Amino acid sequence: IVSAAILALSSSTLFVSGEVAAAGLEKCYGVATAGKNDCQTATSSCAGTSVSDRQVDAFIAVPAGTCGKIAGGSLTAG
Repeated sequence: IVSAAILALSSSTLFVSGEVAAAGLEKCYGVATAGKNDCQTATSSCAGTSVSDRQVDAFIAVPAGTCGKIAGGSLTAG
């Protein structure tokens, strides 16, 4: 259980807003497939736990400037 918690913390640390931008990435909401989101959402507890495709509060990190080019992509959680 402890190792799972450490893994969860380490995988989510990149997705603090400032660090995403510093890495040249942006959070793109509404485009992840079920189970493929990069961090927790309002309705799921951690990365990889979104329950539906294109869940509006689930994001994936994409290169900056890319999200607006993806159909349904949004820079804010819906």
